[in-house]
This record gives sequence, structure tokens and C-alpha cells, in this order.
Amino acid sequence: MSRTGIRTTIMLLTALTAAVAAQPATAQASGPPHCPSSGTTKPTVVLVHGAWADTSSWNGEVDALRRAGYTARAIGNPLRNLDDDAATVADFLKTVSGPVVLVGHSYGGSVITNAAANAPNVKALVYVDAAVPDLGETTSQLSGSGSALNGAPDSLYDKVSYSKAPQGASDLYLKRDVFIGSFASDLPRDTAVRLWASQRAASTSAFETPSRAAAWKRIPSWYFVSTGDRIITPTSQLSMAQRAHSKVTKFEGGSHLTLVSHPDAVTSVIASAVCSVKRD
Repeated sequence: MSRTGIRTTIMLLTALTAAVAAQPATAQASGPPHCPSSGTTKPTVVLVHGAWADTSSWNGEVDALRRAGYTARAIGNPLRNLDDDAATVADFLKTVSGPVVLVGHSYGGSVITNAAANAPNVKALVYVDAAVPDLGETTSQLSGSGSALNGAPDSLYDKVSYSKAPQGASDLYLKRDVFIGSFASDLPRDTAVRLWASQRAASTSAFETPSRAAAWKRIPSWYFVSTGDRIITPTSQLSMAQRAHSKVTKFEGGSHLTLVSHPDAVTSVIASAVCSVKRD
């Protein structure tokens, strides 16, 4: 090859390297790395599930983190209203000694955004296909224009009254076809049907309560985007992540339940946040 050809090749490689560096990372199906550190106190990972789910949605991530030697706690999200749900998580955080990496999926993203506001031990936030509200925004505003949740409510939900509900509030269950086709679209059908049958109801108040904090303005954050998500659109996710200055990882495909279908990929992003926390 001539000197001109070599020079041209080098220029092309340099441009390609710069272009790749400017793009969000791509999720890899790998377990959490061991973080090099001379300290002894490892962060505790606290995981908060979203609507129509429960703590079991984090089983894969909890197992992977435990195998790597970390304490991981998936805690119950009441799914009643954002103020009370965030207060429940904030109260739990007070019981954890040492640094915390706080992780939220879907509506759980709104919850951790508020719960971490006055929690000095939270050192990193991780959003997994999640809502990331600013002050005054509601979770329902953040699904994106192409979300499957933008259809007629009667076609999306089974509504059920519940005891001591605020006036006008009701519990929502996702209809079977919506759950299987849009919520859990990359899971085996039998698994999706089982999850639909065991879903936790979420109150309409959870989605309509304005956010009273935006912890991502002071706490470093990571964002896992599933490009196949039909509940919170990838466009909306990327917009929220950009606003929060999150470190973004894009997972090609998946669904709103990529945390269930591909826990290793999600755990890898959580691990990046864990490794950023300085140990005592």
C-alpha cells in the first residue's frame, strides 16, 4: 500500500473510532465485573420494580449480583401513589449502611427519582426502561407518543375499585393481549401468560402524581434502553436519559421486560454503576 493509501486508512479508522465513541454503549450478556478497589465496603444494590410487576422481576439480577459478592435487595413497591411509594423506598434506604446503587424499572424510575432526593447514601441511580421525571411531571406523561399505553383505556386495562382509594382512583390490571403483545413481547408465551396472571395492580394515582424531586440532577445515573420497548418508547427513554446526562446503554430488541428476558445485559449496566462508587 502506498503512503497515501496508508494515510487515508488511518484517517478513516480515526474517524470511525470517534464515531463509535460518541454512540451509546451496546449491552452485552455478561455478568458483573469485579471492581478494582483497595477499599472494603461494597455498595448495596437496591432494586425497585415497576407497575404490573413485583420483586421477582429482578430475580436474574439479584442472582448475578450475589454470585459476584454483592448484597442486592429487591424491595416491594406499593404502587399506590408516587409520594407514598417513594417514601416507602426512602424509609428502606435509611436501614442500609454504606453506599447504595438504586435501580428502578418502569414506574420504579419515578419512585427512585423521588426516594433518592434526601438519601445521602445513594451514590448512583440506574434506570432500566424507566420513567425519569423532572419536577412536576407525572409518569403518565413520559411513555412517548408511540406507546401502546396511548390507546383507549377500556382497551388497555381492567379497572377495579380498592379500599380507601382516593376519589376517582382505581386499580389497573393490564389486559391479557396488551400484557403479552406489548408489555412482555420478547418472552416465551407461556412465561408471558403466567406473568399476566400474577401481575400486581397499580393505582391510577401512581401514574398521575406529579414528581416532587429530581434526584438525577445531583446523583450520577445510568440508563438501559431496550429498543424493542413498546410501553415506554425508546425515543422517550433516550430523551429522558439525555436530559439526566445518564450514561446510556442500548439493548437491541428486548421488550419492556428485558430485565426478565435478559438479566445479564441489565446486570452489566448495574455493575458499571456499582464500579463507579468509591469504597471506604
